[in-house]
Amino acid sequence: MSSRYVNLVGILGDPESGKTACLASLYLLVANAMLAGWSFADSRTLTAFEDIARGARDWNDGIPPDQMTVHTELSDDRQPGFLHLRLVRESDGRPVDLALPDVPGEWTQALINSAESERFGFLKSAEVIWIVLDGRVLANRERRQGLIARVGQLVARLNTMLEQDLPKLLLVVTHRDRYVIDDAMTARLMGEVERRGATAEIVSIAPFSDAPEVTQPGFGIAGLIDSSLSRATQRADFWKSKPADAGRFYLNFRRAK
Repeated sequence: MSSRYVNLVGILGDPESGKTACLASLYLLVANAMLAGWSFADSRTLTAFEDIARGARDWNDGIPPDQMTVHTELSDDRQPGFLHLRLVRESDGRPVDLALPDVPGEWTQALINSAESERFGFLKSAEVIWIVLDGRVLANRERRQGLIARVGQLVARLNTMLEQDLPKLLLVVTHRDRYVIDDAMTARLMGEVERRGATAEIVSIAPFSDAPEVTQPGFGIAGLIDSSLSRATQRADFWKSKPADAGRFYLNFRRAK
């Protein structure tokens, strides 16, 4: 990051929500030249990508494993590990560097439940934050409201931690092969986020698929990268042109003579 610009992505979500599956699917798509609109240029962490994608490679006589990725565990419980990926956008040839953290879901739970934010200092440099939501939970009528409420609590924690200066937020709904988010659920999620003074976009993905005839593995991953690297539609003014009141401000030199 000291030698060139890197787009740092924050990735949050409960255990088993699909955070590591997103990274594994992204890597496998890139490795097979199947990430629409993007091509691979470089990675400083190929071994780490291989480690998280190994489960998806180990099939028994053509039968996929019960779990494509393993639960994330870090040797250092105080700071995340980052995966690096350099991509080239095919539309204009622009190279883009991504830094992607693979952190345990328990960190997100601790942030929501007890405001333990010390390990998330890197989010202050993030261009975008993915809040990964398990589509299977949203499909469950008995569990979905709890998850929606936790989304609002997480956004509130982020707002406090980042001093009301949130980067772009993406609600990443996994398991698109099992659950297709509808307008009513979209409205409920957006309402919860807006109630906390923020805005977000929803992206549905299927890193892997139990029903490939309905939803192909890797569905939505390219769109997730596109959304992550597109600019937010609204940005705060870097320097306001007028003072907030009539006090003695340097900008008063603009007053009419």
